[in-house]
Amino acid sequence: MADAKKPWAGRFQEATAPSVERFTSSLHVDRRLYRHDIEGSIAHATMLADSGIISRADAKAIIRGLKSIRADMEKGRFVFDPADEDIHMAIEKELIRRAGDAGAKLHTARSRNDQIALDVRLYLRDEADGLIRLLNALQKQLVGMAKKEIATIMPGYTHLQKAQPVLLSHYLLAFAEMFARDGERLEDCRKRLNVLPLGAAALAGTGLPIDRTRTARLLRFPEVSRNSMDTVADRDYIAEFIFAASLAMAHLSRFCEDLVLWSSEEFGFAEISDAYTTGSSIMPQKKNPDVAELIRGKTARVYGDLTAILTLVKGLPMTYNRDLQEDKEPLFDAVDTLHDCLAVFLEMLAHTRFNAARMHLAARGGFSTATDVAEYLVEKGVPFRSAHEIAGGIVAYCIKTKRTMEDLTLGEYQSFYGGFEASILSRIRLENAVNARRHFGGTAQKAVRERIREFEKILDKK
Repeated sequence: MADAKKPWAGRFQEATAPSVERFTSSLHVDRRLYRHDIEGSIAHATMLADSGIISRADAKAIIRGLKSIRADMEKGRFVFDPADEDIHMAIEKELIRRAGDAGAKLHTARSRNDQIALDVRLYLRDEADGLIRLLNALQKQLVGMAKKEIATIMPGYTHLQKAQPVLLSHYLLAFAEMFARDGERLEDCRKRLNVLPLGAAALAGTGLPIDRTRTARLLRFPEVSRNSMDTVADRDYIAEFIFAASLAMAHLSRFCEDLVLWSSEEFGFAEISDAYTTGSSIMPQKKNPDVAELIRGKTARVYGDLTAILTLVKGLPMTYNRDLQEDKEPLFDAVDTLHDCLAVFLEMLAHTRFNAARMHLAARGGFSTATDVAEYLVEKGVPFRSAHEIAGGIVAYCIKTKRTMEDLTLGEYQSFYGGFEASILSRIRLENAVNARRHFGGTAQKAVRERIREFEKILDKK
């Protein structure tokens, strides 16, 4: 005799094996979708009644039962049955127990295939909004720090070698730009996932006179999906979201990498608060940047989530396949990881202090104003390649004589090129070198202040 608890029991003559129940259950994963599942079911029941498919009385009983189930779940009073395959069946079974025959009418004109697509879209819509708020908060924090550090000069690096002097503010705004793009990607992804899938049913739609537009209005979806087969097969929005999360994690990881380096004695550029570091179980003197390192490490988890979802969908035939049950674990992991990393990074960064004196001293090394010497010569009419060679010769001379470019006299400069004037001695000062780059997007104080003001205007609207 078939197991009467299963919604497909009429077709089967044998009960589901206990091992299969355990193997196929996703309740331990998707139970977190209960709010979204109930929200979608309330809208669906309302639409069914509005369309005359079920009675108003049945709809009221269904909605009353769903709200009572939600209240019990929110208060931790709901007892989940491990025999229930997923959150949909757990709620429907309890609804039938509470609402009787009316509860058994809720699943009219829908399938778990379009139901789970709805739940995940509702879930991701909420989560994307929360992550966008965190990214906006991080940008505001970086802009505030940039204003505070507007006079701090540090060495800029390429290949991890000192390259040219830049403002610490310019560095901080570089990450503000990255996180702004991350927010924009999530906003763009949100537009594509904000489409109602309900009504696609199993894959072909339903012959009952449903009103998908009505359901869309109830659930605040601006669009309705256009192809029922694509609707139940589509997991693009999950892959796209995890890709956006992966890039955001990459940016956090790069920032954390710099903080790990900068907090070392060799750099000494930054001091992370004790509250966001840990010690060693054997070495009493250690102060380890573990939070930054963990964020850097957790980036690999999200990359793994992206690989998992792309691999999951790459060979599936149309339309829905049970493989898609495996899409939620990587999605939930990516959401949770990005959220937790953004939240703790915001705290850590707020308790990080920069050593302006150490940065300034470091910026003076490595002949970081050599490019300014070459550009000075270009202004004198010297072709850039010739100017580059002359400046390189000056650097080689300084290395040989163990001196800096600021130590050289005008006469020594003129020994390399007779057209040098006294102005070269001020041109190579760090402050002047930085502020010479005053064009849009440059590191001069003028350009950085302009970008700060632009950021403030944009973020004030969010």
